[in-house]
Amino acid sequence: MDILIHSTYFPSISHFVAMAHAGKVVFEAEDNFQKQTNRNRMYIYSPNGMQMLNIPVKHSNDGNRQLFKDVKIEPAFDWQKQHFKSLEAAYRSSPFFEYFEDDIRPVFEKKHTFMMDLNFEIMDIVTSCLGMDYNPERTVEYFREANGLQDYRYLANGKKDTAAFEPYTQVFGEKHGFINNLSILDLLFNEGRYAMEYLRKQAL
Repeated sequence: MDILIHSTYFPSISHFVAMAHAGKVVFEAEDNFQKQTNRNRMYIYSPNGMQMLNIPVKHSNDGNRQLFKDVKIEPAFDWQKQHFKSLEAAYRSSPFFEYFEDDIRPVFEKKHTFMMDLNFEIMDIVTSCLGMDYNPERTVEYFREANGLQDYRYLANGKKDTAAFEPYTQVFGEKHGFINNLSILDLLFNEGRYAMEYLRKQAL
């Protein structure tokens, strides 16, 4: 199965379930930016329950739609420091945080201009951590229909992503219960090298 999918900020587990079962992964790279989606946000399991981490982006001055590849990150906010502190508070006591910490830390130290470039760099890092075969393609023009590909672009919109997965052990699970389909980081920090095996066993 070949799939069409969006790049998002430390994508949801559902993204990686789709990729784990895919023969070829094609990323949408020519569409308009949509607000209120996971392209610039992720959800983690904080000490207080589910927490959203959002990257501020610059919106067009004239109010017109922007292609996602043209959307720039707003540099006026120190989102990197805030997000890494939140990840530490959420996962420092998880089994595999320290194991992967050096892999993900550069995301929160390097200055990125474009949101899409950041997302693609994250995909390179996370697929490497997972040990996932990864040789993606990108679209060169926008098509409303997926043209022979399984269309998983809707997964970038959390409200449309209703996938439910098998529970695994989470740091604050005894306090708040299992929280489904968080960022892939939640699975990675809790399951480590078993994460890829978990992804292969799930279905959308």
